[in-house]
Amino acid sequence: MCRHAAWLGAARSLDWLIHEPEHGLLKQSYAPRRQRHGTINADGYGMGWYESGRSVRYRRSVPIWTDANLPGLARIARSTCLLAAVRSATVGMPIEESATPPFTDGRWLLSHNGRVARDAVRDLADDAESTCDAAWVAAAVFQRGHAGLGLGEALAEVVVHAGEKDPGARLNLLACDGASIAATVWGDTLFHHRLHDGVLVASEPLDDLPGWQAVPERSLLTVTRDDVRVQPL
Repeated sequence: MCRHAAWLGAARSLDWLIHEPEHGLLKQSYAPRRQRHGTINADGYGMGWYESGRSVRYRRSVPIWTDANLPGLARIARSTCLLAAVRSATVGMPIEESATPPFTDGRWLLSHNGRVARDAVRDLADDAESTCDAAWVAAAVFQRGHAGLGLGEALAEVVVHAGEKDPGARLNLLACDGASIAATVWGDTLFHHRLHDGVLVASEPLDDLPGWQAVPERSLLTVTRDDVRVQPL
């Protein structure tokens, strides 16, 4: 349904997730290799990074390859924590910027790869910026953050609740807060790759180099500068 990727480590540009890798998000928008549902991600894209301790977001509801401004922006948008996504809209969901990841609340940035019945998450949030399922998932996660849960805890609580209410849901979430990454595997693929200066997390490997590790189904992945941890959901 979507492809997303994140980085935590030494300062890198967003170009490093999108254009530079052989199978970066630009390539994954039209030729994903491991996507289980759908064959193209042309319903919008977005990216987020951090400047002076604040999250910054850029998103469009057009195919990523049509935005002539993106290459220049992706080269100069540089941070120690990055998140980017390309979207394939669930059937019946709107194609608009407010439905395009990453969703944001304060320092939290979030992308949803999958689908879920909105009724399975509407009781978890008071409102959402779009009628799309992903926006309601994001709102539910953010509401738990306001209640004091950490990033990984908030993702896990929402995914388990929604998954129990909608057995057919696919709930691969990817989120960051500038200092950590959290992600869930629930119905689609996710990989991580530890490098000497940081950690990559992506729906599918961005290249064919060794080191990519698949995260098991129904797991929570948490990444900090010092640790990579996988635990069951």
